[in-house]
Amino acid sequence: MEGFRCGRDFAAWLGLVPRQHSSGGKERLGRISKAGQADIRRLLSIGAMSRLNWLGRRSIPEGSWLARMLARKPRMLVAIALANKMARQIWAMLTKKEDYRDPALVAAA
Repeated sequence: MEGFRCGRDFAAWLGLVPRQHSSGGKERLGRISKAGQADIRRLLSIGAMSRLNWLGRRSIPEGSWLARMLARKPRMLVAIALANKMARQIWAMLTKKEDYRDPALVAAA
């Protein structure tokens, strides 16, 4: 994990970030690149889809990042965005050598 400068680099290595077709200061993002580790990318996307399907919309807190994304974007796009977010969290936990901290519990404390 030390080989990656930031969490986005790790997610890009997994192929979970949009392909860039940017030029002249205008940012144009395409589909996910699907480069790198297909097995890890597949596991993260399956985990994200199971979070969206198994728990359903009723268990997602109102006003959260996930609820706002589900309100305006297609379900599969939200799943890939969630997989990207999970990959970045994995990178942060492994580089800082910390355990997962639930954001809801951290905010309440």
